[in-house]
Amino acid sequence: MSLFVPSLKESGQLEQVQMTVCIVGSRKLLKDDDYGSGAWGLLAPNLTIYGFDADDDACEVANAELEARQINWTEKHIPLALAKSEGESTLYVTKSLDCSSLYFPNEPYIKRLHGFRDSLQLEFTVELETTTLDAFCQSEGIEEIDFLQVDVQGAELDVLAGASVLLESTILGVQAEVEFSQLYANQPLFADVDPYLRKHGFVLFDLLTDHVWCRSTRACSPVRSPARAGQLIWADACYFRDPLGEDTKAVIKEPKRILKLACIADILGFPDYALELLEYLTVQHGDDPQYNFAHNILEILSQFPELVNRGLDSLAVVANIRDRLN
Repeated sequence: MSLFVPSLKESGQLEQVQMTVCIVGSRKLLKDDDYGSGAWGLLAPNLTIYGFDADDDACEVANAELEARQINWTEKHIPLALAKSEGESTLYVTKSLDCSSLYFPNEPYIKRLHGFRDSLQLEFTVELETTTLDAFCQSEGIEEIDFLQVDVQGAELDVLAGASVLLESTILGVQAEVEFSQLYANQPLFADVDPYLRKHGFVLFDLLTDHVWCRSTRACSPVRSPARAGQLIWADACYFRDPLGEDTKAVIKEPKRILKLACIADILGFPDYALELLEYLTVQHGDDPQYNFAHNILEILSQFPELVNRGLDSLAVVANIRDRLN
């Protein structure tokens, strides 16, 4: 649940913020997959979502459904397979379509895990053309992507490698599915994805492991631990830029980008980081009313009885922004 974005929206301080989100692997399976109807929708109408999926039918259904709903943001799903380079590749289509991948299912390992074998059973293959996110954005005149989500069953590093220009310049946050064991033969693992994103200036904030299938027990075992849910197989890794870091590029330190990052962090459930960024903007750039968030911060903090009982003036963040409350 977003904490600060509703207040920023109401005060009009997001009117100049245009947010662009890219979802690679955009098949909508769950309610949370519909970004525009969730917390991201608070940014509408200044919200643009580009979804990519190798399944033409899935994209057609998604676009038709969006048109029927008459949404108040911009969203379109493009039937393209994104990878690390332009060329041809094989898509391995599995029994559960959302488990299909550009990597071959690792059957010898999968059959040792409870619950994975059926979903990752290979049904057929499709030859398709691949392109990169950088190439697509260049061809379409898309200059900025602010947030990138990647869930492509083992090929996440390939997609990231094909977005190196955007990662170096405009992307502020990344959420990528990562595996810790090879569900697909020769796929890159978290140990490969993490240094790549760190090299591009991103900091790991969390590994989301609340999905029931993130962990698995052994298929052969009739016993389970009451304390542990089995081996950690995969997670969603959340990465953000750190514009307050000493070595951060100047373009990432621009106030408008820091504000965007604060919104992204808040929407993804990191209000503490959002507050740090909003405080920084207020102190360093608060002479410009667009970046003075003192009243927003005080309004949100006032919603917590325990903080009010302690006395808001006793909080360091309130002391730091006090001069901006006038």
